[in-house]
Amino acid sequence: METKDIRQIYSILEKEVKKFDNPFAESVHEKYKDPFFVLVATILSARTLDKTTAKVCEKLFKEIKGINDLEKISVGKLEKLLYPVGFYKTKAKHLKELPKVVKEKFNGKVPEEIEQLLELPGVGRKTANLVVSVAFNKPGICVDTHVHRITNILGIVKTKTPLETEMKLREILPKELWSETNYVFVLLGQNVCFSRKPNCSVCPIRKHCPIGKKLRN
Repeated sequence: METKDIRQIYSILEKEVKKFDNPFAESVHEKYKDPFFVLVATILSARTLDKTTAKVCEKLFKEIKGINDLEKISVGKLEKLLYPVGFYKTKAKHLKELPKVVKEKFNGKVPEEIEQLLELPGVGRKTANLVVSVAFNKPGICVDTHVHRITNILGIVKTKTPLETEMKLREILPKELWSETNYVFVLLGQNVCFSRKPNCSVCPIRKHCPIGKKLRN
């Protein structure tokens, strides 16, 4: 797909998805204005529905206001606070380890670079990219299931894994579109382009989509 066509897709989506509620990470950033909360929320959101993570974060953030609070709380109490997010016991362990690493390696502050964030417990590329782009307003391409699936459907990429998708998008996308990628495709995937039964009739980019084109013919 040519760059001009990709830009047109992004331009359409940037306007159309504004009518939907913000993705979870963006809503956390808007509420707390602190990278720490975005980091913790994003770690917890892995393999968990946003509505479940949101409820848990609301409960957790009444107890945890920063790195120092996380350092003081017990793993047992963390586990109780994190339930029922997916893999809550593992995530409680990661959060408990977080203050030590942040203080020893990054002077007690959440780092701003992807490679540094990857040194933190429980942080993979998806989380690192999302924290960089949402919390620090820096270029990052967060590839979740929506981004991976929809960019392949559109033919923007032809990849088999989210990591391949991220690396390919880094090659072909203008840098100013990197951070928009997760935002526009997550909202499209959550509200229109469902994996099992996409609502193509109301999709704003159906004329750019092979599936949408077939339906129109």
